[in-house]
Amino acid sequence: MLALRSLAFNICFYVLTTVLAVLGLPTLVSGRAVLRLARLWGRITLWLLRVVAGTRVEFRGLENIPDGPLLVAAKHQSALETLALCTALPNFTYILKRELLLIPLIGWYLSRSGMVAIDRSKGTRAMSLMNAAAGEAIRQGRQLIIFPEGTRRPVGAAPGYKQGLSHLYTALQVPCLPVALNTGLFWPRNSLVRRPGTAIIAFLPTIPPGLPRQEFQALAQERLETASNILVEEGRQGLAAEGHPVPAPEAPAGAATRR
Repeated sequence: MLALRSLAFNICFYVLTTVLAVLGLPTLVSGRAVLRLARLWGRITLWLLRVVAGTRVEFRGLENIPDGPLLVAAKHQSALETLALCTALPNFTYILKRELLLIPLIGWYLSRSGMVAIDRSKGTRAMSLMNAAAGEAIRQGRQLIIFPEGTRRPVGAAPGYKQGLSHLYTALQVPCLPVALNTGLFWPRNSLVRRPGTAIIAFLPTIPPGLPRQEFQALAQERLETASNILVEEGRQGLAAEGHPVPAPEAPAGAATRR
C-alpha cells in the first residue's frame, strides 16, 4: 500500500508541476505573479500529499514570523520544505545555485521571481555577488530563505553548517528566523517513498540582528539542531503509534559502506 500511494502521489506531483509550468507561462510578465503561482503549486502539492499519500504538513510557530524583510534559516532534510515554505512566507526568495536557472521552464520562473543565484564558478567573487543580490532582496522587503548546511542532509546526521548564514546575517542586519523540521522522515531525500503521518515545520523565535558573527552562528545552529531533533523524535513516535515502519537513520552522504 505504501508503494502504491507513493507512486500515485509522485505521478500526480510531476503531472501537476508540468501542467502549471506550461499553463503558467503568462505569469512570467510579473515576478509577483510568479510568486503567486509558486504558492498555488505549493498548496495543491500539500493537498495531494495529504489526500493521496496520507502525509499532512503541520506548521507551528507562525506567530513568530515578523513583518518586513527577514533572513530565514531552515533545516534541510527533504524537498518537502522547499515547496511548503512557499505557502507560509508571502514574499519569499531562495538562495540557490545558479545551475538551477538553466533547467528548462523552471529556470525561467526562478529568474523572473528574483531568486538569489550563486555562481560558484566565480570563486571568491561569488560571495560579493550574492551579497549584492541578497541586499537588493532585503531592500524589497523579501524573506530570504537559506539552507545553512547547503544541501539536504540525512535525518539525524551530524551538523554540517557553512559560514554563508552568519555572513549574510552580519551583512544584511535583519532578524533571522530559524526553521526546524522533521520532513525527512516522511519525504526522504533521494527516495520516491512518501510516508503517511504528520510532518512538522516549526518557525522558532527570531534572533535579532547585531550579535557577533560567531555567537550568532553557534546560537542559530544550537536552536535548529535542538528543535529539529525533538521534532524527529516526535515524528518517529507518531509513526510507531500509527503502526507504520519507523525509518532507520540514514547514513551520512558519502559514508563508506562496511562489509
